[in-house]
Amino acid sequence: MTYLFKKKLQGLLFIGISTAALIASGAASAAEVLNIAASPVPHAEILEFIKPQLAKEGVDLKVKVFTDYIQPAVQVNEKHLDGNFFLHQPYLNEFKKNHSNDIEVPIAKVHVEPFAAYSFKYKKVADIPDGATIAIPNDPSNSGRALLLLAKQGLLKLKDPTNISATRKDITENPKKLKFKELEAATLPRVLDQVDLALINTNYAIEAKLNPVKDSLFIEDANSPYANLLVAREDNKNSPAFKKLVAALQSPAVKKFIEDKYKGAVIPAF
Repeated sequence: MTYLFKKKLQGLLFIGISTAALIASGAASAAEVLNIAASPVPHAEILEFIKPQLAKEGVDLKVKVFTDYIQPAVQVNEKHLDGNFFLHQPYLNEFKKNHSNDIEVPIAKVHVEPFAAYSFKYKKVADIPDGATIAIPNDPSNSGRALLLLAKQGLLKLKDPTNISATRKDITENPKKLKFKELEAATLPRVLDQVDLALINTNYAIEAKLNPVKDSLFIEDANSPYANLLVAREDNKNSPAFKKLVAALQSPAVKKFIEDKYKGAVIPAF
């Protein structure tokens, strides 16, 4: 092999390797990015579980964790994020009422987090005393949810026991003269030792190491209408990346992950 021919061959080989690297780099950069807002537990945990699978399918899933119920919806509405995974339909309905330019669209039901009541002081509903202080979420959809659950336990009566938007003004009977504290949902586990009873969303209960199945005084049944939703913007709801995300979230693998990890505290809704 002549020296000149050898150098030419090495040059061609270098060009081939460089071209392959560029092609690989181009393929990697072609991955579609999805920025999804989520509550830490269980939403972000579920998204992190499916992230490797989505990467294989060309979707770069970036999970943005929020600890409140306001900013994840606002950020999507203002197009700072592509979608969110933390809310249920009643919450979305209330959000839309207060944001006339809302562009969020639910595209998949993923799971139900049964809402529950907790107490450090009492073990049975019958033990709750007259004048007890009850802490409930202060956002309209979840405060109504709390009142419905209290009514189902016979602790009060509502004008319409099926109205998910019920407020304290809808209480027609309060035989124990219960007192209510409406607080931000995320703070409820932290005030549990300061009240007689607190109705806490399951994601915040789990974060506080409370087991909704074992530790609650009473809990919603499996017929709860509050399935947690994957929400997209109106302008991106039909994108290939979102379709892949929906398929991954509603897969047998995710169903098994939810059942194994949360053991009844979170229930698949698909």
